[in-house]
Amino acid sequence: MYRRLYFTFPTPGQTRDVVADLETAGVERGHMHATAKTGTDLSGLPRANQAQRTDKVWLAERLFWYGNLAVFALAALGLALALYGASLGGIAVSLVIMLATFIAGQRFAVKVPHAHLADVRVPLEHGEVVLMVDVPFHRVREIEHLVSQRHPEAGVGGVGWTMEALRI
Repeated sequence: MYRRLYFTFPTPGQTRDVVADLETAGVERGHMHATAKTGTDLSGLPRANQAQRTDKVWLAERLFWYGNLAVFALAALGLALALYGASLGGIAVSLVIMLATFIAGQRFAVKVPHAHLADVRVPLEHGEVVLMVDVPFHRVREIEHLVSQRHPEAGVGGVGWTMEALRI
């Protein structure tokens, strides 16, 4: 799982400079995704695909969260039925499933960053360019530092997550 950094820039030219700096720092062009208001010239920039422009990460996040709650609820129902039927095996299985979904939900809610494209909608609406940069967890601070030091005009929109295999 990669971390997605969101940066905003007033002009496409400034964004192109940042992309060049990031490539020099070892970030692959395929891990950068630019999007902007319709009509903005993004030539020379790595374009965000449809899933990235429509923030499919948010949808995946919601599906995981509600799926996890549904499994927890079904395990709770199974626990009630196991208690009613006095089934020790059913009680144990239900408790294990409930504990696993609780831990997964807690880790997801606390450990996974939750910035999304919606967090930078205002700069997008004002004609700025949003650059999403996907990097491994251990490079987040390095890349944020590089961009903030070399490009003080950059706005930082936060850190989210993405899965490269899903192209979201």
